[in-house]
Amino acid sequence: MEKRTNRPPRPLTERRQFYDSENRPVPNRRPGGRDDDARPEGGRYEGSRAEGGRFDNSRAEGGRFEGSRSEGGRSDKSQYHRPPQDRSIDMIFGLRPILEALNAGRTLDKIFLLRGTKNSMTQDITALAKAANVPVSMVPVEKLDNITKKNHQGAVAFVSPIDYMPLDSILAGLYEEGKTPLLLVLDRVTDVRNFGSIARNAECMGVHAIVVPSRGAAQINGDALKTSAGALNLIPVCREPNLKDTLTFLRESGVQIVACTEKSDASLEAETVDLSGPLAVLMGSEEDGISPEYLRLADHKLRIPMAGQISSLNVSVASGIMLYEVLRQRLRAEE
Repeated sequence: MEKRTNRPPRPLTERRQFYDSENRPVPNRRPGGRDDDARPEGGRYEGSRAEGGRFDNSRAEGGRFEGSRSEGGRSDKSQYHRPPQDRSIDMIFGLRPILEALNAGRTLDKIFLLRGTKNSMTQDITALAKAANVPVSMVPVEKLDNITKKNHQGAVAFVSPIDYMPLDSILAGLYEEGKTPLLLVLDRVTDVRNFGSIARNAECMGVHAIVVPSRGAAQINGDALKTSAGALNLIPVCREPNLKDTLTFLRESGVQIVACTEKSDASLEAETVDLSGPLAVLMGSEEDGISPEYLRLADHKLRIPMAGQISSLNVSVASGIMLYEVLRQRLRAEE
């Protein structure tokens, strides 16, 4: 019996010829399954072979492979060795970049400056931030180091993914259009996901704008946008420096203030309050509810009835219940 080792070696350049169904020769393929002559230098292959991908010769240089073999996705060859995407893209570092961002009118959520830093640039940043209603906090270096590991140079600013709207303009526009204002005022709601859920509730229930304080409010970031299911791109958000002045302004503008608080004797289901007119629903923080000074400015205080042993609701759930009752009364009034 002839041993395999005794057979003459096959030439390395020899390749087997294949034919298609019409007996036409098929071009030889290199290891890996690609045509010898089908791909020019820098060509592009689109789609996975298992999914019937096609080869595109239109690209002469810098070819790109489109289509993952397992997922059919798109990936650039130029990205194969790129570092991971910087997750701090929503932040600005350094005094000069922050100053230029303020001058350019970019919407900043908050600014952190190194405590004890006093120069002309920090003074300009503080003045511009105050004019734009952007909160500025003087913090120790440890706080800045915890925010980012980059060379922050004593200044970090968070960029807001949305543009804040002026409340007076929104209210005036609603009255001019003949609409009945429905506003949601949040007192120190700090949890990002709670805020996103509240925004989703508000958009679904027909709220015209959400009002938040410039300090002590949740940061509107990617998590908030995701939790809101895109509602924050649809509903205006107003950032006010003083909620006490804001509530006073609303009352003087003919808007009724209704506070949702468990400390009230009036229950929501009793319908003792007409919620079909111009209205601002006031919701409190996750920790201690609505501030006493804001409660004193409310025209009415309502509590949500509960039958369980737990005596409080998550603020996002409570806001949904309150806003639903408002919508129910308004729909009934239109009948």
